[in-house]
Amino acid sequence: MSTKSKKRNKKNRRRAILIAFLLMLLVGVVLGTGTYAWFTANKTVTVKDITVNVAASNGLQISADAITFKTVLSNDDLTGAASTYTGSVNQIPKSTNEEDHSMVPVSTIGQVDTSTGFMNMYKGEIVGKEAGNILTAAKTTETRGTTGDFIVFDVFLQVTTDSTVYLTSNSKVQADGTSTGIENAARMAFIYEGYGAMGSASGTLQALKTAATNSTDKVDGNQVVQIWELNNDVHTAAGVTNATTVYGKSNVTTTGSAPLDYVGVKAPIAEAAAIPVASTSADYFSAVANPLLFLSTPKSGIPSNAYAKIFTLKAGVSKIRVYMWVEGQDVDCENNASGGSLTYSLQFSLLDKAE
Repeated sequence: MSTKSKKRNKKNRRRAILIAFLLMLLVGVVLGTGTYAWFTANKTVTVKDITVNVAASNGLQISADAITFKTVLSNDDLTGAASTYTGSVNQIPKSTNEEDHSMVPVSTIGQVDTSTGFMNMYKGEIVGKEAGNILTAAKTTETRGTTGDFIVFDVFLQVTTDSTVYLTSNSKVQADGTSTGIENAARMAFIYEGYGAMGSASGTLQALKTAATNSTDKVDGNQVVQIWELNNDVHTAAGVTNATTVYGKSNVTTTGSAPLDYVGVKAPIAEAAAIPVASTSADYFSAVANPLLFLSTPKSGIPSNAYAKIFTLKAGVSKIRVYMWVEGQDVDCENNASGGSLTYSLQFSLLDKAE
């Protein structure tokens, strides 16, 4: 081979190496700067406060153990319930700062495991591939204590006569401090576990759990599972981009948007399945819509002159399991929103509006 040919081949090799390097760099930039659904690794949400209040009206009282009834429950009541409610599985995660709680995104379609009375929740993670991001998911189940991926606790509502119970305008999820938009991905859910007549033994009430096989079934006049999407009409700019580029949703705006349909995770997703983030595969996902999604409220919240009806309770004690979480399948659940701080507030009342 001539000296000239050798020089030309060497030059061509250098050019090929340079092109390959530039392609690798481009892939790295795309994977590193793209808008992610869910969060990438080591991203969490801080919950600054969890407040559970009950309006003291017309005999409505609340308990964490079906023994001591009062008009206001504190976090200490919920975390300390296990001392008198041995079957309690209240999970209120805490971060390294003892005053804060830490959560990660999870997803659910509201399906209940009737062996436990717990709602099936799935923790997802994004895995970056050259062909695009894929979603993996594993079932995450609550355990008693201060670790976990979401908030959950039991409350016992006691009424002296058959009554309708409402969520007041004090029920909300708000940013604590500077908003990252993570409050727009917040959810609450309520499971009606069962009812006992006035005077029932506390152990009987504590052991109540739904036997319904369908989350939309009605028991004692109440839908078994009710999921509440809060702050549904607002999105961050990054959330709008996420809605368009990842989920293919058009006409999404930062304010005044109509509530968006979303598809929740219903089964574990292995990395080998290579499921795209926005997949609607019936093997792993299911739509979450009415009648399961009982209430969607705008940023302005539940109006003070028209509280939101949630339960019709018989005279006696009803057990309700409450979930609070960040929905990974929400368009506002993306990296720019991670690290935000939330305040969850919940208040029940027998009145249908503010006095």
